[in-house]
Amino acid sequence: MRLGRIAHPAGLAFVAVEGDLDSPDDLIAREIKDHPFGNPEFTGRSWLLADVRVLAPILSSKVIGVGRNYADHAAELGNSLPDEPIIFLKPPSSVIGPNATILLPPSSARVDFEGELAVVIGRPARDIKAENAASVILGYTIANDVTARDLQKLDVQFTRGKGFDSFCPLGPWIDTDVDPSDLRITTELDGDVVQDGHTSDMVHSVGAIIEFVSEIMTLMPGDVILTGTPAGVGPMEAGQTVTVRIEGLGALSNPVAYRQ
Repeated sequence: MRLGRIAHPAGLAFVAVEGDLDSPDDLIAREIKDHPFGNPEFTGRSWLLADVRVLAPILSSKVIGVGRNYADHAAELGNSLPDEPIIFLKPPSSVIGPNATILLPPSSARVDFEGELAVVIGRPARDIKAENAASVILGYTIANDVTARDLQKLDVQFTRGKGFDSFCPLGPWIDTDVDPSDLRITTELDGDVVQDGHTSDMVHSVGAIIEFVSEIMTLMPGDVILTGTPAGVGPMEAGQTVTVRIEGLGALSNPVAYRQ
């Protein structure tokens, strides 16, 4: 099932997105009664997805990022591989949806794209072993871990460089059935491929990350974990469009503009 969130003429709704991804104009959004966790109930209302605005698919209490989780990306930044996951938090206010604008802050001279697979948690989780991680996962979506690279290097920790409003595009939906073990991830800048990797190259697997994080903090339904980015990160400029594609999940596109 593909779970999403939309703005429709009468308000906001969680939906199940149905149809063939190769025919986007025919995709249907079926309204979910309350929330997308467990066994969703439907209201009977539906819309053509093309006729509504697609939002970030989930509202999270926290977004957890994982750094240096691809060897080629660690190498391109001159960093060693960590023995344990390096984690950081992005505020919920950094989350935007598909086609929303990434805003470049005036305090940074370099803001980078980072295409990533994102894990969405489906139930409260604490002290979860890697082999049981699938039991707490709602599904997977696409993320762009936007980073003010110059500020990240300047600061001791990542909060400022990773935490600006609009620095966490998510979407277009959550797929509850995808196998995350070997998915191709590409990022395009104005149509040119600038990142091209596979989730099979992760240093720490999804299960290992959930085990590590859930020992530190309780994961709540809707929480999002960004699993790291492959090599090829680079700067975005105002007027450009960045698109992250993940095999089986679709595409997440966002224009870039200066923050006013």
